[in-house]
Amino acid sequence: MWRAVASNALTLLIVFLFLGGGLILWGKRSYETTGPLEQAICVRVEPGSNMTKISRKLETDGAISNGTIFRLGADYSDKSDQLKAGSFLVPEGASMRDIVDILTRGGASTCGTEIVYRIGVTRSEFVLRELDPATNRYVEQAAYDPAGDEAPEAFAEPLSQADTRHRIALAEGVTSWQVVEGLKQVSVLTGDVVELPAEGTLAPHSYEVRSGDTRGSVIGRMAAEQDAILEEAWKNRVDGLPLASKEEALILASIIEKETGVPEERRQVASVFVNRLKQGMRLQTDPAVIYGITKGQGVLGRGLRQSELRRETPWNTYVIAGLPPTPIANPGRASIEAALNPAETDYVFFVADGSGGHAFAETLAEHNANVAKWRRIEAEQDNQ
Repeated sequence: MWRAVASNALTLLIVFLFLGGGLILWGKRSYETTGPLEQAICVRVEPGSNMTKISRKLETDGAISNGTIFRLGADYSDKSDQLKAGSFLVPEGASMRDIVDILTRGGASTCGTEIVYRIGVTRSEFVLRELDPATNRYVEQAAYDPAGDEAPEAFAEPLSQADTRHRIALAEGVTSWQVVEGLKQVSVLTGDVVELPAEGTLAPHSYEVRSGDTRGSVIGRMAAEQDAILEEAWKNRVDGLPLASKEEALILASIIEKETGVPEERRQVASVFVNRLKQGMRLQTDPAVIYGITKGQGVLGRGLRQSELRRETPWNTYVIAGLPPTPIANPGRASIEAALNPAETDYVFFVADGSGGHAFAETLAEHNANVAKWRRIEAEQDNQ
């Protein structure tokens, strides 16, 4: 009898072990397999949240099929207590394991609300936008000019939320003064900029920042980025350039940046100035003259006067020989690379062609013809 009881108990134990093993395998497969989510969603993890709350939300949103397996999987992988506050993009078909990894890996939010602080040449604009998970594109919610407008009410709540992303975007050709003035308007930053950064030394780029970052640290990142770009371009420069140093390359790049907004023209514009420097011709570039008037503190807002073209300043390239003493703006990577790898041309002149670009010429006669054509276009535009 006791032998029969023992045999039955052993049989039941084997059955239970078999069922338990099958249950574990099923749970593991469910945890790792493709999830039910048919469209990407943005999951917001509130500060102080836990896996139980998150699993319920994910079940409600249709991102996971079983909250218990989700929690057990997070426990087994020692990630239950590693939730990070923020907003995170969960892609279509993400497995439970994928979602746990996304919500615990840390780093900046990958979706939700973002405020972009655009610092431009003629104006700045602060933009509130939201990522649409379905298209993975940002949708603008509100915007304003910090120089003259009050922040719309829509900005109030995102500015108070810890998971709002903040991004500073510098336009190519902004001056260091414009950058500093723009950063003063960014309320999530702290501290003062003690010294105006040298012109040209800040890289036009997009920089993600966190609430509480200092303005000085952001300036430091911009300077380090520009230094790295210039160093790389200088190492890859072509031979025979009339540029004695990286500093001179930066000066030329800033002139190129201000002379054309057409990407395809940068190397041609660079060739004009390189050819002029080689031939000992004055550069005669209006943006440098303007910088001598404004010192980079805003835009001139009008055309140059003849008296200004004749007045001697360190930046008046109609009067001085060679390059001006400093850059006239902060050039982007493409202009720096163009300065150090110009097109091979014989051009020494260029003028606007009426299409947003320029007409280039090798001789004064060709240039005068291009100028006459541009004057006719100007006259036609004035009469419209």
